[in-house]
Amino acid sequence: MSNFVFVLDTKKRPLNPIRPGLARKLLTNGKAAVFKRYPFTLILKVEVTIPQKPITLKLDPGSKASPIALVQGENVIFGAELTHRGQAIKASLESRRSLRRGRRNRHTRYRRARFLNRTRPKGWLAPSLQHRVETTLTWVTRLMKLAPISSVIQELVRFDLQQLENPEISGIEYQQGVLWGYEIREYLLNKWGRKCAYCGVINTPLQVEHIHPKAKGGSNRISNLCLACEKCNIKKDTQNIEQFLSKKPEILKRILSQAKRPLKDATVVNSTRWALFNRLCTTGLPVSTGSGGLTKFNRTRLNLAKTHWLDAACVGKVESLKILTNKPLLIKATGHGIRQMCRTDKFGFPSRYVPRLKFIKGFQTGDIVKAVVTSGKKVGIYVGRVAVRTSGSFNISASELVSGISHKYCSIVHRKDGYSYAA
Repeated sequence: MSNFVFVLDTKKRPLNPIRPGLARKLLTNGKAAVFKRYPFTLILKVEVTIPQKPITLKLDPGSKASPIALVQGENVIFGAELTHRGQAIKASLESRRSLRRGRRNRHTRYRRARFLNRTRPKGWLAPSLQHRVETTLTWVTRLMKLAPISSVIQELVRFDLQQLENPEISGIEYQQGVLWGYEIREYLLNKWGRKCAYCGVINTPLQVEHIHPKAKGGSNRISNLCLACEKCNIKKDTQNIEQFLSKKPEILKRILSQAKRPLKDATVVNSTRWALFNRLCTTGLPVSTGSGGLTKFNRTRLNLAKTHWLDAACVGKVESLKILTNKPLLIKATGHGIRQMCRTDKFGFPSRYVPRLKFIKGFQTGDIVKAVVTSGKKVGIYVGRVAVRTSGSFNISASELVSGISHKYCSIVHRKDGYSYAA
C-alpha cells in the first residue's frame, strides 16, 4: 500500500488526499494532471465541491531524522521520514575553521583581528541544530499547502534527562506514573544501541541491568543502568562488574565510560524542541504535544512495528489507528550545493573552474530527469539526478553513473529543491 495522493482543486487549494487507484483513474480519464512528483500531487481540471475532513499532522523530531505522519480520524494516510544533514553542516564548518586557522598561523597578511563585536541573538542555535528546525518547518509548510491540515501534534519531550537522573525532582507522581518505565527503557535502548552491553547481541529481548549490583548498594540512577540479554543478566547475577568482566578489560572500559556519557542525540532533541514548537505555533494551527514515553506506550498497546514514521503516527493521545499505507516517502536533505567559485586540488590550488550559469539548456545540477536514449551506445531509459555541462552533454546518476547523455533526450521529472527522494 502506497501513500495517499494529494489533490488540489483548479485554484490550487488542498482537497482530501485520495487512494492511488482513484488517482490513476482521474489521470486516465483526463480529469486531473500531475502537479508535483514528490510528494505525488494531482491538480484537478474540473471544479468540485467536496466536504473537507480535518487531518492531523504528527511529528517525532529526532537528531538524525524527523518522521512525519498524516492522520485523518483514525486512518494513517501518509508517512514520511525526513533525514537531516546536521552532521554534514558540522563537518563543513569544522573544515572552514581549520582552513582559516591554518591560514592565520602562516602569518600572512589579512584583516585585523576583530574581537567582541559579534553577538548572538536570543534563542541562537548552532547551524547544525537550526537546520533541523528549518527543514522540519519547511515540510510542515509544504504539506499544509497540499492537504487540509487542521492541527499539529509534536513529540516535545523525548527524554527528560534531569527527571530520569533524579526521579524525585517532580514528586512521587512522575516516578510512579504509567509511563515511567517506558521513558527509562526508551532512553536506555537509545543509549546502548538496542543491544546487550556485555555480549553485543541484537534482536533479542533485553532486560534493564544494574551495573553496580543493587544488592551491594547500587542505585537506580540512570548512570547505573544498562541493557543486558537474559543470559548475561543471569550470569552476572550480583557480581561487581569488575569481577564479571575481569577477563575482558576492553569491554569493561567501554561500559564504564558509556554509562556516564550523556545521550548526544537526546541532547540535540532537547536543544531544538522548544525552537521548533515556537515556530510551529506561528503557522496559525493549534499545536499540541506528547512525550516519548507516551509514543512508545501507544505503539506497544496497538502492537505496531518499530519504525520511525509509525512512531510519529503514535504521538499524542491515540485511541486506535488504522494503517492505510506501508511505504513512507523517504526524504533526505542534500542542500543546494556550494558557492565555491573554483574547485581545488588536495593542496588548495585551483584545478578547474565552475560555470557561472546554473541553468544549461533548461536544466541545472540536481534536477531529477528522465532520459530516453534511442540511438548510440547508451540506448535505454535512465531516471536520476543530472549533473549539467556547458556542452549540453550531461551525467545522470541512476542506479549507476551514466556519462555523456545529450540534453535532447532529457525531460524534467522534479526540479531541484535541496532534497532527494525514495519510496
